[in-house]
Amino acid sequence: MAKSAGTSDKARIKVNQKMIAWADLIFVMERKHQKILERNFSDILVNKPIIILDIEDNYRFNDPGLIDILTTSLRDYL
Repeated sequence: MAKSAGTSDKARIKVNQKMIAWADLIFVMERKHQKILERNFSDILVNKPIIILDIEDNYRFNDPGLIDILTTSLRDYL
């Protein structure tokens, strides 16, 4: 099972402590997202692998191009 959340205050669903505690792996699109998570949730990120996908965060929600990129990038984890 997967959940999605953003690091921006403008995110439709914003990442929170409960989501991070639930996760076995955490995927972020850009390194800046990893830094935000580490800054805001350092205490609960212990032993939580963060995988940086190196995908520029400039897509709209459900963008078909982004879905294709994510499908390819996450293939080894699915």
